[in-house]
Formats: sequence, structure tokens, C-alpha cells
Amino acid sequence: MSRDKRTSEKAEKHVVMDDVSKAIIEQLQQDGRRSYAAIGKVVGLSEAAVRQRVQRLTEAGVMQVVAVTDPMELGFARQAMVGIRCAGPLEPVADALAAIDAVDYVVITAGTYDLLAEVVAESDEALLALISGQIRAIEGVTGTETFMYLQLRKQTYSWGVR
Repeated sequence: MSRDKRTSEKAEKHVVMDDVSKAIIEQLQQDGRRSYAAIGKVVGLSEAAVRQRVQRLTEAGVMQVVAVTDPMELGFARQAMVGIRCAGPLEPVADALAAIDAVDYVVITAGTYDLLAEVVAESDEALLALISGQIRAIEGVTGTETFMYLQLRKQTYSWGVR
């Protein structure tokens, strides 16, 4: 299921974030492979109750359990953040960016750029084709600036819950 679809379904399936749900999320942020039984021991629930909570949290779009990788180690020689300036409504441009497979992150921002998009590409040529042939071709895009990643030094999603 796409993140966009989860976001729209989130409004339909509101989940109350109690201390137990937050503790489950923290356990999974530490180790996404941790068993429901092990999580249950920490949070004081049965394995089945943890499984149900995790399912509700994922279906509501509150969280997702995924494998985080280093794209450069997987053969994507180029990773970059692209700052994008737009004319007109931002949402259609953001949606068009999100539909591109090589784009893994899109945010609407305030400041110098209207949107930021993180991209991965197999080569310089593929990155050029992505930016020139796809991103700059989106209606409403008036300019881009590409920030090349030279080395991944930190990537974490374990900020916890508040």
C-alpha cells in the first residue's frame, strides 16, 4: 500500500496513542524484527494483543515496519536532495513527484524551495535523466537545485514517541 493511501486512510482509522502503543512503537524502532512475544513482556501485553495493536497502528498509517537500507550499498551510485521551486498550487506537483519511482521522499516546505524531494539513481546519467526528463517536466516546476549526497553518515528513525 502506498504512503499516500495510508495517509488518506489514517483520517478514517484514528488510533488513540496511549502509553502502551507508544512503548510498542519504541520497541519496534529499536529493532523492527523484535518478536511480538518479546515486546509483550516489556509492555505487559500478550503476544496476540501486541500483534493486534501493531496491525491497528500500521493500518491507521501511524507507523510502518520496514528495512532501512543504504542506497549506495545497493547499487544506487547517486543519492540527492532536490530543492524545487514552483508556480501555482504545490500539491499537484508534490503528487507528481511522489509518483516517480526514483523519488523516495517528498515534502512541501517553507523557505527558499517550495518542495524537497530525495532521489536515488544508478548513475550520473540516470540522475540527469530523472531531473531533466521527469522532475523539470512536471507542470508547475520553475526551477531545481540538486544537492548530491557524498556519504551517508547517519540515518535513523528511532526518535521515539512523545
